[in-house]
Amino acid sequence: MTEPVIQVEGLYKNYGAVEALRGVSFEVHEGELFGLLGPNGAGKTTTIEILEGLRTQDRGSVRVCGLDPQKNPVEMKHVVGAALQSTSLPDKMRVEETLEMFAHFYRDHRDPKELLKRFQLEEKRNAFYNQLSGGQKQRLALALALVNNPRMIFLDEPTAGLDPQVRREIYDTLEELKKEKKTILLTTHYIEEAERLCDRVAVVDYGRVMALGTPRELKQRSAGTTRIEVRLSQPSADGALNHLDGVTDCRKLEETYLLHSSKPTQTIVALVKHLEAQGVELQGLEMFSPSLEDVFLELTGRRLRE
Repeated sequence: MTEPVIQVEGLYKNYGAVEALRGVSFEVHEGELFGLLGPNGAGKTTTIEILEGLRTQDRGSVRVCGLDPQKNPVEMKHVVGAALQSTSLPDKMRVEETLEMFAHFYRDHRDPKELLKRFQLEEKRNAFYNQLSGGQKQRLALALALVNNPRMIFLDEPTAGLDPQVRREIYDTLEELKKEKKTILLTTHYIEEAERLCDRVAVVDYGRVMALGTPRELKQRSAGTTRIEVRLSQPSADGALNHLDGVTDCRKLEETYLLHSSKPTQTIVALVKHLEAQGVELQGLEMFSPSLEDVFLELTGRRLRE
């Protein structure tokens, strides 16, 4: 069996009294698109920056393409590509000259003209960086991440803050890279992004890996249940909804009650009868099939916050 492209074992990192990472461990294999899924502040960016060699861990070990990021920083630059959470370039650099300049930093590189075409930037080849839209800047960042023809690509929140149409365009690009068997580590706090793109996902919160597996495997944790989201005119009596027919779990998040039910029809009938008896108005009800959102709720007791 070939050695994993990324090996992370017992990773710890503190910022003063703040424990950013508390024993993170996982592996990423050749040709895999691996996702770190979690809210802001979960430890995703700290993990990826340690893997890129931008930060030093307090404890634990990391290997990327067989290299120690701290001991082999020069060699790392030739085998790893990265698009950080925020890319900043000089305002008056033109798109094509940016790609050409970065290409000359590496012993092996892709043709800048091919990257312009691939990322739909040909019409913007002579545009200054400050003339690009947010989506165009992100496409340029992805092109720069590929310019050295890397073995491993790090993408930190690649679609954060983009409108839905641009986000879908980025998804299409990442799916093309998957077909080419590129190894990618992606951080995200978008459930749909992880479900659509990732071969495997590590659910991360408060500096720990809470669960690890394929999206399908993780969703099987909620198999056989339906999530029912209920809004009421006034709070329900403590614990009353837990005892409705079919309910396996009930949590209150802000103004919404989240019920997981193995018998959703019976649960809804019992809910309506209970509310009528209590004189409480049902203001909203939605039903959802099991998703990674449900896994996160069950693991943490809260929604995946942004």
